[in-house]
Amino acid sequence: MSRIQTRFAQLAAAGRKALVPFVTAGDPSLEATVPVMHALVEAGADVIELGVPFSDPMADGPTIQRSSERALARGVGVDYVMRSVRAFRERDADTPVVLMGYLNPVEIRGPAAFARLAAESGVDGILLVDLPPEEARDFRDAFESAGVDLILLASPTSSEARIEMLRRLARGYLYYVSFAGVTGADRLDTGAAGERLRSIREGTDVPVVAGFGIRDAASAAAMAVDADGVVVGSALVAAIGQAADPAAAARDFLAPLRAALDA
Repeated sequence: MSRIQTRFAQLAAAGRKALVPFVTAGDPSLEATVPVMHALVEAGADVIELGVPFSDPMADGPTIQRSSERALARGVGVDYVMRSVRAFRERDADTPVVLMGYLNPVEIRGPAAFARLAAESGVDGILLVDLPPEEARDFRDAFESAGVDLILLASPTSSEARIEMLRRLARGYLYYVSFAGVTGADRLDTGAAGERLRSIREGTDVPVVAGFGIRDAASAAAMAVDADGVVVGSALVAAIGQAADPAAAARDFLAPLRAALDA
């Protein structure tokens, strides 16, 4: 079993929901990335999504866009991201790490080469926001050969035919975008999202986690009712962005969400 499968199996056995924080690699500083990752695990993270900075992050709202811009200005690229994961693995061999980003950096290296580099660095999954599932076969095959899960996205506008395809192709977990729009928007409708989550989960054994619009303990707990886990990104990125001690800020932000999910 992969680290992702193992972690979700452990959570299911314990009757718990996954807490999946997102942070941008290289922000708020180059030195902060690995300490922040460890702090998130200490505060109860089950999976870490590590953002790969990109110059045109079309799915991200202003908070993560600015975070990505700052990281790029510091020279952050794929090599830095992989070094950070390798450094994280020196102390943590168990927590799954998923890279979240865009297609261009993968296409430049080629799916097989990128997947091998990711696997060798300790990455467990890759989520490419702008990769349509209909065009994902070559990427999925290359990633599977390297032992890396291609994480796919579903949304409120996904047709039933596409949802069925996603159920069939999903590896690791399926990421449900809670509303149509960009990350960080404040218009989460937990009732509508919950109904859609229940429908998607009925037809697949792959865990389904919900992201977009989850900002605090209350919204995390509400979304977790009908999901196998929740992703929190923009609010966390904002919380650590100006902190004197980013690791401490990450820990302080995430701990109440963990407590709410466990309650």
